This record gives sequence, C-alpha cells and structure tokens, in this order.
Amino acid sequence: MTIEDRLRELGIDLPQPAAPAANYVPFVLENGLLHIAGQIPFQPDGSLFKGRLGEDLDAEAGKAAARLCAIGLLAQMKAALGTLDRVSRVVKLGVFVSSTGDFTAQPEVANGASDLMVAVFGDKGRHARSAVGVPVLPRGVAVEIDAIVAYSDGF
Repeated sequence: MTIEDRLRELGIDLPQPAAPAANYVPFVLENGLLHIAGQIPFQPDGSLFKGRLGEDLDAEAGKAAARLCAIGLLAQMKAALGTLDRVSRVVKLGVFVSSTGDFTAQPEVANGASDLMVAVFGDKGRHARSAVGVPVLPRGVAVEIDAIVAYSDGF
C-alpha cells in the first residue's frame, strides 16, 4: 500500500501546500533531511483555526488544530519530495500552542499531529517532539507546527 492509498483510507485529501507568508521558503532539502517551516491550521474551507487554549479553546479543539497543521506538513512533504513514499522517517515535530499561563495540556494538543503521523506512516511516523506553550501565534492561530523529516532518494 502506498502512502497515498493510506491517506485515501483515512479520508484525507491533501490541500495545496501553503505559500510562505513572509520572507522564507516553505521547506529546505539538505543532506537527506527535509526541514519544513511552521504550518498553521487551515480548515477545509480555507479559514484559519484561531483561538487560545485555556481561554476560548479546550485541549480537544487544540488537538483538532494540531491535526490540521499535520495535514499541512504532509502537503509540504509531498510538494518537496514528489511523493510521500520517499519519507523514510518523521524525525521531529516542533509544536507551538497558543495558550494561557495556566494551560498545561500542550502534550495532549500535540498528539493531534503525532497521532496522524503514526496513522499515515506507521513506525516511520514515530518521532521526537517538543510541545511548547506560547502567548500568541501568527494570525491568532491556536497551533503552529514545524518538522524535520528524513527522506530517501530512491523508491
């Protein structure tokens, strides 16, 4: 089964990869590693998933936002590599959660992305991770996630 088949099985349609919002590139391929710039949560209608955890969103909503960020990461992986079948390992996710000072469930929010990577790639989707609470994120979004992915040149 290809990764594209797995996505269909999971009911996931990849969106067009998000264009950079400022002076940076969406990804860099270097020495067998794909570094993906932070992805923010675009909903299927194109709107942003905004809010702050512990203020107007709970952990379940944050988890849904993280999953949307992970779908954006998958779209960038495909754009960079041509096919998701070239992914040999999801190495690390950096998860930033817009949250109040007393919100401490950042790891549970981050699971929205981590769970999807494992569902899509199996053991190759298991990764190291940071889950950090921050007071505000660009455009007022709830979550932003960047990634480092190992890839193969051959098929």
